[in-house]
Amino acid sequence: MLDENEDFLENQFTEDDSSADENSGLFEHLNIKVDKNQEPLRIDKFLLIHRQNSSRNKISQTCRAGNVVVNGNPVKQNYRVKPGDEISVLLAHPPRENVIIPQDIPINIVYEDDDLVVVDKDPGMVVHPGFGNWDGTLVNALAFHFAKDPNYNSDLDRVGLVHRIDKDTSGLLVIAKNEYALSHLAKQFFDRKTKRLYWAFVWGNVQDDVGTVTGHIGRHPKNRMQMYTYVDGSHGKHAVTHYKVLERFRYMTWVECKLETGRTHQIRAHMKHIGHTLFNDERYEGNIIMRGVNLPKYKQFVQNVFEVLPRHALHAHTLGFIHPVTKKELYFESPMPKDMQEASERWRKYLENN
Repeated sequence: MLDENEDFLENQFTEDDSSADENSGLFEHLNIKVDKNQEPLRIDKFLLIHRQNSSRNKISQTCRAGNVVVNGNPVKQNYRVKPGDEISVLLAHPPRENVIIPQDIPINIVYEDDDLVVVDKDPGMVVHPGFGNWDGTLVNALAFHFAKDPNYNSDLDRVGLVHRIDKDTSGLLVIAKNEYALSHLAKQFFDRKTKRLYWAFVWGNVQDDVGTVTGHIGRHPKNRMQMYTYVDGSHGKHAVTHYKVLERFRYMTWVECKLETGRTHQIRAHMKHIGHTLFNDERYEGNIIMRGVNLPKYKQFVQNVFEVLPRHALHAHTLGFIHPVTKKELYFESPMPKDMQEASERWRKYLENN
């Protein structure tokens, strides 16, 4: 009997956010309570019955990575299920029906070995093909890159995506090159053991040097293209964002955000909730002048900065995780992208002269 089958984090957005934040649509979390009449059966065969679109190898690597838990304990693939067993599985979704076309698109690879690759994504690049973006994505670029690698498992779902960031968010992503690495990395994200920091420019002078935003995140009740913070927990999923002020620009603030959870648009929704929408975030109305003075000179200045930074000001600055095979901790930092750097320099110059 299958008690629960839930997507790992939120379902993905359509349009330009088919690469919706985090692990949307990439993994599913299965909770299964074994029927009282179940005959003893190897767990890999048992799971194949429940997930016929999976494969023996996928389930084997999922077990090896510790992602199959019975009664609170990880088990190997030869474990024999018993009546009443409670099984928890973190399993990669099967790929959608669309074909991934390899495309020779330049990407910035900051690290690569036989098991994984770390990419510093440019803003404006969708992570995965979806509605309105069937090619020209990071996945298309990776498919081309991996075609030259004899160690790459070409049958891997979605070219080994473990997590996502939005189209207009820049920064670091890790991609697996085999089933074991995919399962092992997925568990680290699911267990919140990765180390990630984001840089954001937000409207207004954030009052506290450090702070925490706690509130469920779900679809906005009126605008279905936005996510919304439900402080009473009535809708959505639990989410926690910690922030620290790095620099103040009088009418804009540079903050560092650390996520305890990984919900779709989490930073964008949480910062809007506390009155500090991301700078030039069109979807959350941050692309209008939200703070400042009613002077033509100031208005023109902000419009000029919008042109320099033509997207929401969010950057995945750091990424740390345990290597699936070597078990060594890997840690990467991505410098501030040119558009955000130019925007910050213009704000500093403006404040010096006004």
